[in-house]
Amino acid sequence: MAYKVLMFGWEFPPHNSGGLGTACFGLTRALASEGADILFVLPKKLGDVSSDRMRILFADTSSGAGTGSVEFQEVVSALTPYVNSKSYLFSDLDDEIAQSLYSNTLLGEVRNYALRARAIARRERFDIIHAHDWLSFLAGIEAKKVSGKPLILHVHATEFDRTGGQGVNSNVYDIEKYSMEYADHIIAVSNFTKDQIVRHYGIVPEKISVVHNGIDPDFRSDVAPRLHKLKEQKNKIVLFVGRITIQKGPEYFVRAAKKVLEYYPKALFIVSGSGDMERQMMTEAASLGVSDKVIFTGFLRGDDLIALYQAADLFVMPSVSEPFGITPLESIVNGTPVIVSKQSGVSEVLSHALKVDFWDTDELANKIVSVLENDSLKETLKKNGDEEVKTINWKSAAKKCATVYSMFL
Repeated sequence: MAYKVLMFGWEFPPHNSGGLGTACFGLTRALASEGADILFVLPKKLGDVSSDRMRILFADTSSGAGTGSVEFQEVVSALTPYVNSKSYLFSDLDDEIAQSLYSNTLLGEVRNYALRARAIARRERFDIIHAHDWLSFLAGIEAKKVSGKPLILHVHATEFDRTGGQGVNSNVYDIEKYSMEYADHIIAVSNFTKDQIVRHYGIVPEKISVVHNGIDPDFRSDVAPRLHKLKEQKNKIVLFVGRITIQKGPEYFVRAAKKVLEYYPKALFIVSGSGDMERQMMTEAASLGVSDKVIFTGFLRGDDLIALYQAADLFVMPSVSEPFGITPLESIVNGTPVIVSKQSGVSEVLSHALKVDFWDTDELANKIVSVLENDSLKETLKKNGDEEVKTINWKSAAKKCATVYSMFL
């Protein structure tokens, strides 16, 4: 059955700073291949986001580039992914309808996005609304108010994940809870996330469907090998990729590194990413006496990131609270085995990965050493993981999303 989806998100490759953009790209492309017609609305102009099967439409023109079943519209907004704010208020958007479309507060920009979304929803024809994560939720609600169409919320993370359980921003929580209650249905990226939504937001389980994320097989590509000198010196590389924030558990990675190096001094630990804990992690590495063994690369993408995955001997994701976690799949696709925290959604779909509690740095260190010292274990994880990840794809996720849509079409 042909249908059109009005989809709201906040980032899209190549202009993304995290896994949400990667997920939106993989899912929309797979939905298009399944016959969906998607109008993807972004909060701001991101430049060239074109690719095969995609056409860009800007808010001030009807012209575009290319052809396909995925269209893009941008609205003028200063929204940026993973932003924090210390001062903003939550109130009914309808009471603020006459406000300026420009604001220096985060919630003001969320309202701006929602107001523009309302205008888009009035002039476009569509069958269903799909909004990704909390900055887009109010936009989805406004589109539903003016169109009467069913609203599906896609929860990639909750405020409890983003803060690592260290106290939530009540304003963000209020938006999430209000939106979840208002929506017709919710998609969670894992059972881990579904349980969070039920426990912390009081949503009945029947209103939530689990759709695990996937990985594009073509994420792997032939790139020139990197880190030659490090490899020639017989170093083994242990890799962390992600935002350096409390949610991702970078401190446990550094602390485990200290313990590993006591038994395996030829290990090198590479941290790829950026975030508000980056300086703190550098300081901690120095205080532990391992700063010469922990390398911070900053945020990487494209061939640079792929080359890093392929050069590594082991990938570690020690997240404190990870709704899913696409980076382990990216690592496996590129031939590197993984250790993931049990507090993650991806652990639900990976059998051929080592798993630890994020806080258990002794066990994490033991598992790291086991892989570095045992080539047979490394190759077994690599071979079996490569076969397993072939079944964890966006086509499967798209089919499950289509099943959710069919409940309301």
